[in-house]
Amino acid sequence: MSAVLEWYALDVRQRTEHFTAQLLHQKGYKPFLPTYLLKRRWSDRVKVLNQPLFSGYLFCRFDPLVRLPVLTTPGVISIVGAGKEPSPVPEREIEAVWKIVNSAVSAEPWPYLKCGDSVTISEGPLRGVEGILAVVKNAYKVVVSINLLQRSVAAEVDRAQVLPRNIARHLPGPRNP
Repeated sequence: MSAVLEWYALDVRQRTEHFTAQLLHQKGYKPFLPTYLLKRRWSDRVKVLNQPLFSGYLFCRFDPLVRLPVLTTPGVISIVGAGKEPSPVPEREIEAVWKIVNSAVSAEPWPYLKCGDSVTISEGPLRGVEGILAVVKNAYKVVVSINLLQRSVAAEVDRAQVLPRNIARHLPGPRNP
């Protein structure tokens, strides 16, 4: 019987996130590097770059008791945790970020927020995602946080699809975990 492996955040050298994720995959691990598209303007052109949402970090499933192969992967600095003990990232946080980056909504890195209105998306491709509501330049965004990293990602949403979390919990019908 194999145990379900948990997700861990890896602190990696900046600008090596893609390469490090590829090396972990080649070693047989399941890395998750959430990315977003960033438009950079030069004097003669505009280039679209695929950038990590959490610069300097990526996520990986592995057994924390057998972490040496992960730590010896080029680009990996450390496993995020308390002291020398790795701390797992809650599955629901990984699922929320995965849902955002695999949907058609625009996403971007966002400053970590500790307070604000807790909301749940009630419909659309992000149905069931919970986060914090923010308003930027008349656009509504739901901010999802990875608490362990103290980093967040914001996804633009339609205000009509956002419900206060305490109300959304009491609505009938299927909900995503």
